[in-house]
Amino acid sequence: MNIFRKFYCRTFQLVFKIAIPLLPYRTPKILQSVKDCPELLKRLGANKVFIVTDAGVMNCGLCDELTAALADNGLGYFIYDKTMPNPTVAAVEDARAKYIENNCNAIIAVGGGSAMDLAKACGARIVKPKKSVQKMAGILHVHKKLPPLIAVPTTAGTGSETTIAAVITDGETKRKFAINDFPLIPHYAVLDYSLTLGLPKNITAFTGMDALTHAVEAYIGRSTTKETRRNAIEAVKLVHANLKTCYDDPTNADARRNMLFAAHYAGIAFTKSYVGYVHAVAHSLSGRYGLAHGLTCSVLLPIVLESYGKKAHKKLARLAKACGVADSSEDKHVAARKFIDWIYSMNEYLGIPKGFTEIREEDIDGMARYADKEGNPLYPVPKLYSRKQLKSLYYKVKL
Repeated sequence: MNIFRKFYCRTFQLVFKIAIPLLPYRTPKILQSVKDCPELLKRLGANKVFIVTDAGVMNCGLCDELTAALADNGLGYFIYDKTMPNPTVAAVEDARAKYIENNCNAIIAVGGGSAMDLAKACGARIVKPKKSVQKMAGILHVHKKLPPLIAVPTTAGTGSETTIAAVITDGETKRKFAINDFPLIPHYAVLDYSLTLGLPKNITAFTGMDALTHAVEAYIGRSTTKETRRNAIEAVKLVHANLKTCYDDPTNADARRNMLFAAHYAGIAFTKSYVGYVHAVAHSLSGRYGLAHGLTCSVLLPIVLESYGKKAHKKLARLAKACGVADSSEDKHVAARKFIDWIYSMNEYLGIPKGFTEIREEDIDGMARYADKEGNPLYPVPKLYSRKQLKSLYYKVKL
């Protein structure tokens, strides 16, 4: 990256870092169970709830307790279960139409990151009826209070119940983009580990490594605060201690609870300190080929960390020592290497591939352009990359 663009990126990032204490971030209030939702919704003046979920969650019966609680308390609801991985602009418009058609006045997202992204974007379009989804891409283009929004995560990975972002895919261009604004942070989050019991091994793996990616990228960036560093470290420690257990024993209550909070803490960390080039590249891959976001992050994480070189070693070493991957007395370069090696070993243990056969040579230029646009100047990465340098990351994961 040329010196003038570097100066622009770092100046942009410095301004945001200085502004963090002044910005209207909020942490959602935690509910213990979906049974707590009806009384809350009544206090908020809601009488009909728009439930955003997917067919898999519905078929597993994970919405049954919620719908029963709503019905028992005289609240109406409409279930929108058409959420797909990597929700599209068309899906947002379809959900918005159903919300209006059914006279709803509150939203509950039940599911993983896709359901929460769709619910957030739908809420944004409801309050900004004249602004297209595409026009909301970027930073601070919503700036209007959403209908009451409750997030009920059924996976332990995205931390979307804490974040300002909704990631949407343009179905025509296959470009994935983020809408970032403070009103998108859910007002409440139900953290009930029982909803994550028995998740399939691959989803446990992908979402768990997604949480790790959020924590690591937030921690090694240049816009951290004391709070975000503390949350990121706690998330990494919880992933290190619990993800393998969740993978081996899907019904382990303690491990599932701990992973749910790992994702939550990581979400708090990265919503203020942002992520990095792992996410910029991962979004372009999942948008282009329909790959799971957590999968793309898992594969890319150790590779991108290696590419940062010594620029990231000091902070990676701190993470390694905090979670017990390295001894407190070890040299920072040795400890950082051990941390990266641990991530590689986790990927292997969890059955995550080393790359993607889906990547086509003719797509790489376009994906690198999208990654460059997403990552620069917003992401306060340890080392800035030009589009050409970003292209090299795609070749490293191309099989």
